[in-house]
Amino acid sequence: MTGPTTDPDGGRGGGADPDGVRGMAGSSPGPTGGTQTSGWDLLLTGGELLDPADRRGGPHDIAVRAGRIAAVAPRLPRAAATEVVDLTGRLVTPGLVDLHTHVHPGATYWGIDPGPVAWRSGVTTWVDAGSAGAYSFPAFAATSAGYPVRVPALLNISAVGLVAPVGESRDLANCDVDLAVATVRAHRDTVVGIKVRMDRHNVGAHGLAPLRRAVEAAQATGLPVMVHIGAGPPSIGQMLSLLRPGDIITHCASGIAAGPAGFDPAAKDAYQAGIRFDLGHGSGGFAFDVLEAQLAAGMPPHAVSTDLHSRSLHGPVFDLPTTMAKLLAVGMSLEQVVAAATTGPARMVGLADGIGTLAIGAPADLAVFTVEHGRFELADVHGQRRTSPIRLVNEVTYRAGRPLTPRLSAPVPPWIPLTDAQRVALTERDRAVRRLLTTPLVGPDGLAEQFPRHGG
Repeated sequence: MTGPTTDPDGGRGGGADPDGVRGMAGSSPGPTGGTQTSGWDLLLTGGELLDPADRRGGPHDIAVRAGRIAAVAPRLPRAAATEVVDLTGRLVTPGLVDLHTHVHPGATYWGIDPGPVAWRSGVTTWVDAGSAGAYSFPAFAATSAGYPVRVPALLNISAVGLVAPVGESRDLANCDVDLAVATVRAHRDTVVGIKVRMDRHNVGAHGLAPLRRAVEAAQATGLPVMVHIGAGPPSIGQMLSLLRPGDIITHCASGIAAGPAGFDPAAKDAYQAGIRFDLGHGSGGFAFDVLEAQLAAGMPPHAVSTDLHSRSLHGPVFDLPTTMAKLLAVGMSLEQVVAAATTGPARMVGLADGIGTLAIGAPADLAVFTVEHGRFELADVHGQRRTSPIRLVNEVTYRAGRPLTPRLSAPVPPWIPLTDAQRVALTERDRAVRRLLTTPLVGPDGLAEQFPRHGG
């Protein structure tokens, strides 16, 4: 299948479907009562739209003006657009929203640069899940502002943030509620929640105390809490009384947190109490059998996220489309999975302005995929395997109406453990990229004389 194509003449001469633009933003009544459109910067045509927020699907055109969605309809007038891109045969979704990522490289143990992954994955909103606490949040916010993607953040209740693999809340003095509240208020345009890691490696002998402080800070600022679960104590059952409807459990299908029984009955109590469940795959937070048990109990995750960081980037996570395929492999529908990667997470942390949707006036963040059908074997963090009938291969990612540009990832930090197979694959990928870029782009027949020898 070929990639998206740009109509070289902008599609001029194409007639407008009189029902296609009526009532759309960017349109105004003509002098005779018809519909005329003002100019659009970009028109994406013929793509198979899947926008769970509006329950809208099927072939649609999407018009963009000044970085925002200006019109969506089965057919829009080609002549109204400066640039027309044909997406026939492609799936078009809102830009994906990854609810659990870590994007503070060079200042944390876990952080990665989101740019090299964003352009090839369709993720336009990367919610950072507690990389920075109060001590480092100003630096985090300044760095994040320079990324080509949107980076709302969950403030770590521990002021030191994730500078080490574990242990940020072992000194309870780090969990300073007043300082966290002040930091949220100083960065209200960026902070969308409070993050706390609640497992024995991070809380030490303090039990529920870090969670109590996270909830106190969240209540004071009107934000949700995201709770990382893992090796207990504490367990979900012990934490449940402190959690409020709308708070988020991440790593919800963790085999480590579920224990030998494979399914914690307290998880269902939490789900029914209005606690939101986020997949949070990561390097140790996702087990197929736990997710299957939760699905059988009527508990699909409200958000599918990667927990993409320096240890999961090269496997077992790779990216959000790969994680989405794992949910397809256990029987969730494509519509459910796309909803859990767009409007679901956006609503969970209160992202406004139409993020995660293709509503009129929303930011023109879009992901374009080829849908491949077959048998795609995938693994969870424990090596359990399932087969997905579908995978989404990103072809282009638009942020505010502009395609993200290709970038290469930084070298793997020296503290990241890799298998021999991963090291070989990374070396071969570097060689392949070098071969691609050291070969001349075109041959002699692909060149033109730019400065004629005997110019007239």
